[in-house]
Amino acid sequence: MALKSTIYKADCQIADMDRGYYQPHNLTIALHPSETEERMIARLLAFVVNADQQLQFTKGLSSDDQPDLWQKNLTDDIELWIDVGMPDDKRIRKASSRADKVILYTYGGRNTLWWSQIQPKLERFKNLTVINLPKDATDQLATMVKRTMQLQISIQDGQIWLSDDQNTVTIVPEVWLS
Repeated sequence: MALKSTIYKADCQIADMDRGYYQPHNLTIALHPSETEERMIARLLAFVVNADQQLQFTKGLSSDDQPDLWQKNLTDDIELWIDVGMPDDKRIRKASSRADKVILYTYGGRNTLWWSQIQPKLERFKNLTVINLPKDATDQLATMVKRTMQLQISIQDGQIWLSDDQNTVTIVPEVWLS
C-alpha cells in the first residue's frame, strides 16, 4: 500500500513592497511521503515570493514533467516554471525550453557543491534565475511548520520576513544566477 501525502493549510497574508503585491492566499500544500518539511516550506516560500493569482502548486515530486509551481496563461503556455532543490541540467534545459521564465530555489547544506558542478552548464539559459535559500533560514522555517498555519509575509528590498503567532524569520535569499 502506497503512503499518502500529508495535507497542510497555510493562510498567508502577503505584503510584497518590491512588486506592489498585497493579497491573502489560502494555500493547500501536499507533503509528499518522500519530502521533508524543509523542502515543503521552501516550496511555500517560493510561492509567496512569486505570488500571483495564477500561480499554482503542481503534482511536483509525483510527476517528472511538472515543476513544483507554475503559472500558465489563458492559452496554457507556461509563463513561469519554479523548481525547488537541486535538479540536473537536463531538467533545467527542459524547463528553459518550455517556459518563458524559470526560477530555481536551492536550499540545504549541500547545494554549494551542486552549484559549483552545475553552474557552467546553466549560464547559457537566459531565462533562468537561481536563488539560494540559506540553510539557517530554512531550518528556522521548518520549525514553524504546522498542519494549519497563519503566516504574515513581508518582502522589501529583497529581504523576506515570515512570521506566525510565535516566531519571525528573516530570509535574505542569495541570487546565484540572474
